[in-house]
Amino acid sequence: MTESYDGPILDIEDLSISFFTRLREIPAVMDFSVKVMPGEAVGLVGESGCGKSTVALGVMQDLGRNGRIVGGAIRFKGRDLNAMSQEELRDIRGSEIAMIYQEPMASLNPAMKIGRQLMEVPMIHKGASEKEARARALQVVTDVKLPDAKRILDSYPHQLSGGQQQRIVIAMALMAEPSLLILDEPTTALDVTVEAAVVELVKELGKKYGTSMLFISHNLGLVLETCDRICVMYSGEAVETGSIEDVFDQMQHPYTQALFRSIPLPGADKTTRPLVAIPGNFPLPHERPPGCNFGPRCDYLEAGRCDAVNRVPMEPVPGDERHRTRCLRFREIDWHAPPANVVTRAKAEPGRTILKMDDLKKYYEVAANKLFGGGTGRKVVKANETLTFEAREAETLAIVGESGCGKSTFAKVLMGLETATSGQILLDNRNIESTPIEARDTQTIADVQMVFQNPFDTLNPSMTVGRQIIRALEIFNHGTSDAERREEMLRLLDLVKLPRAFADRMPRQLSGGQKQRVGIARAFAGGARIVVADEPVSALDVSVQAAVTDLLMEIQRAQKTTLLFISHDLSIVRYLSDRVMVMYLGHVVELGTTDQVFAPPYHPYTEALLSAVPIADTSVKKKHIVLEGDVPSAMNPPPGCPFQTRCRWKSKVAGDLCEREVPPVRILAEGHQVKCHLPDADLAGMEPVITVAAE
Repeated sequence: MTESYDGPILDIEDLSISFFTRLREIPAVMDFSVKVMPGEAVGLVGESGCGKSTVALGVMQDLGRNGRIVGGAIRFKGRDLNAMSQEELRDIRGSEIAMIYQEPMASLNPAMKIGRQLMEVPMIHKGASEKEARARALQVVTDVKLPDAKRILDSYPHQLSGGQQQRIVIAMALMAEPSLLILDEPTTALDVTVEAAVVELVKELGKKYGTSMLFISHNLGLVLETCDRICVMYSGEAVETGSIEDVFDQMQHPYTQALFRSIPLPGADKTTRPLVAIPGNFPLPHERPPGCNFGPRCDYLEAGRCDAVNRVPMEPVPGDERHRTRCLRFREIDWHAPPANVVTRAKAEPGRTILKMDDLKKYYEVAANKLFGGGTGRKVVKANETLTFEAREAETLAIVGESGCGKSTFAKVLMGLETATSGQILLDNRNIESTPIEARDTQTIADVQMVFQNPFDTLNPSMTVGRQIIRALEIFNHGTSDAERREEMLRLLDLVKLPRAFADRMPRQLSGGQKQRVGIARAFAGGARIVVADEPVSALDVSVQAAVTDLLMEIQRAQKTTLLFISHDLSIVRYLSDRVMVMYLGHVVELGTTDQVFAPPYHPYTEALLSAVPIADTSVKKKHIVLEGDVPSAMNPPPGCPFQTRCRWKSKVAGDLCEREVPPVRILAEGHQVKCHLPDADLAGMEPVITVAAE
């Protein structure tokens, strides 16, 4: 840091930001205050549209043509940023205040080598010579734990993986040793193991450089692991602020409590302790309710009091000046009472086997050229290697693993979008692995349906919601008349808990969670028996996630659907699934019931995955395992065990067995298998990764 400063590095006081359209002023942030002290990390959490990123852009003085600060002050080291000239701001941006965005490629120039992009920072902000700048770039790339720093400096951004690109953006932000680092959802697009490494890195570098941080996220587990204090936002306002322990263990605002109840923490169970979704929808900025913004969705609303005030003030919690809440009733609420109206359900018993995969392989042939490692001729990408498993009626089988492990390829083969290289897929004892979708009969297509990750890309923007569902019913030959199909479409809207009036709406008029419900309704239009859900909730806010997962479970119970749930979020997997299949580089490395997979003995990769998952619970202790290196390319996989290049247990195996031979499938218990060379004694001696302290 360039100079020592004792006061708050960032002091936001009563900040109000509005955006001006031709029709009206839209207040995006109101009466918002937060302080970031030297060396402190403050987490800013809340759902999409609550104003988190607007606050960050306000600090950067980058609100665009329509945005204006209409009240309050943003002080950086005591100086009001709003009163600075453009020239003064240019001096501060990048050198004193740096920002890391969600999408790393938005910050990198695709036509410029990494080294040159990094060197620009000290040369522009610090007047460093080219030689000094290159030495600094080399140092920082080494700091962010990238292998072969010299090669990285001579690479273009497209030659790096997503995790490497994000590390370069972090390196760029740290080049000038800023006093304040703003991180806007910096790990959302990354795999969970890469996310764990990046978060670890940010923490280490914050300590090394003494940098203060404002960490914007919707992931409460990440905030717990990275921050000292937290500020919870709802609809443009801070609703609760305090230390991590205060807010996580002694929450004093109904919205904070509702957020925690909608995320799957250890102990949550889809039958006995289901998640509680927040009722209703987020208010639009120009349609906020009178009084408390959260009032219409709050379990504790007192009519005539909570909705009668002009503005609810932030108040300190008695006995703790730094813990504040924006709730009129916080002293009266019993915060430890269990949630009301929770419906527990009987556990659905899996029925007969519907789907069977046997030794399935899917290889792609690509032209080997310079881009793919040199040489001529053809190269083979082994996307799926010897997949063998079965799925039963009314069962949820989760498929987990990092990007590139072959999860989506297997889903494409099952759907008929690709055909298998070898092996077989049996649907009701009929072989479908070699039948492309255009050659499948209507019933087979109706039987196997998919819910995609991004609801925005799967709906036709120029067709009403009702028409899109009716179109699916027509394809599946449902009903004999338009009237019958319309009635079935309305029944499907009821099934996914959408108002019937939505039939006449266009997709653009729906929120993300509502669009995903339309996608689910369409998948079930033909009475699907197997639904492949490919990361169906990862693009949604946590409170919406709870509602959508609950909906999937409800439909599954009613229709005895088999759900193949593809995800990298192990918290949701633990909550939802009956069995779990862990994939790595095309191989199934572990398969078992959820309880078997989440308790030792583990496959070494499963152990690392469990350690990487951020859990928003202060009573949870986790073993700390950070995987070194990136996932190898499926075009050039390592010899022997696919995981051997990153395995921390490899030294326990005699000789070079891991490097020579693919491990055999070993049965550890009934229904529990792993692909690993580890001796029995080492597997038996494994300790739990996640432990929950006794209450």
